[in-house]
Amino acid sequence: MTDSFMGVKCSGQRSAYNSSVCIRARSACCLRSSFLMIDTVSQYFETLVGAVFSSVVEPTLFSLGLMSWVERGFEGTAFFVGGILQILAVVLLLWPLEKLMPAQRIDNPSNVRTDVIFTLVNKLGLLPLVAFALMFLALTPLDSWLRLQGYAPWSLEDFLPGLFASPAINLLLYILIIDLGEYWRHRLQHRIQWWWQLHSLHHAQRDMTFWTDDRNHILDEILGALWIATIALVIGVPPQQFPLVLFATKFIESLSHANLRWNFGVLKFVLVSPQFHRVHHAIGIGHEGDTQGKNFAVVFSFWDKLFATADFRDTYPATGVRDQITADRNYGTYFWETQWLGFKRLLGRA
Repeated sequence: MTDSFMGVKCSGQRSAYNSSVCIRARSACCLRSSFLMIDTVSQYFETLVGAVFSSVVEPTLFSLGLMSWVERGFEGTAFFVGGILQILAVVLLLWPLEKLMPAQRIDNPSNVRTDVIFTLVNKLGLLPLVAFALMFLALTPLDSWLRLQGYAPWSLEDFLPGLFASPAINLLLYILIIDLGEYWRHRLQHRIQWWWQLHSLHHAQRDMTFWTDDRNHILDEILGALWIATIALVIGVPPQQFPLVLFATKFIESLSHANLRWNFGVLKFVLVSPQFHRVHHAIGIGHEGDTQGKNFAVVFSFWDKLFATADFRDTYPATGVRDQITADRNYGTYFWETQWLGFKRLLGRA
């Protein structure tokens, strides 16, 4: 039996060399198909954003005499549409999966309901959009001055022009670099004491689900949004692509927080799985030891392997913070209560 794959003939009785060629050819085809799919999704997303903007946002800005805000309005539309699509995606995909193969039984549904509020506030893109817009407005005068002096600011696309032939490659490179920055931000959240007083709210969820991804103090969210926006501006992420980069990253984050008994198999060494991140949230692991925790990666787990913070143990431990048990510390139940207690922890009064 003989078949042909990408011009390479593969027979039932083929040499080891031909077999290797066929495997590489199939891998290349799969990679090309993946890039094509990402390009297609990107095009559909841009088309949808354009339709919403032209039919709703632009006429509204015109009627209010705010046409000078057209560019910011388009960016805001992209964040809002992307946020709605992401909420729909995680609910339609992850909620059924959590019912099918949960890692733990949910003992306190009211905690999960509070996390839903966190998600609605954050997933609509309000904080990241504000941070990106403020950074953009702050750096625009500096950019203009530098150009008048004959200096063009550095961008990733200028440094690696040959790798930017496809929007999919653009997207993946931007996600890779931003994710490296996110790994180190996450480590600082655990290492710097005042930052941990804010970030500990995220770890205090004893009933972790995909909604927990956005369970953060508002100050922590603002710091995170400014961090990501700064990296995006430094490496030259186009404003129209930034929402897509952000929401692709956030979907993986939601998946990694899901209440799922799933470790991704061999892919766990590449992507952060629900099991890998659950270990990060585990009592006694999430904020202890020489590195103040394990498994800090957000999207790509190989960052933890590279920086010696990976823990691939095959377990699904209980989540939370040790002082919830040993000192009965209260992190709050309702949205505004969690925010107020976070401020008090920051000031050393809780």
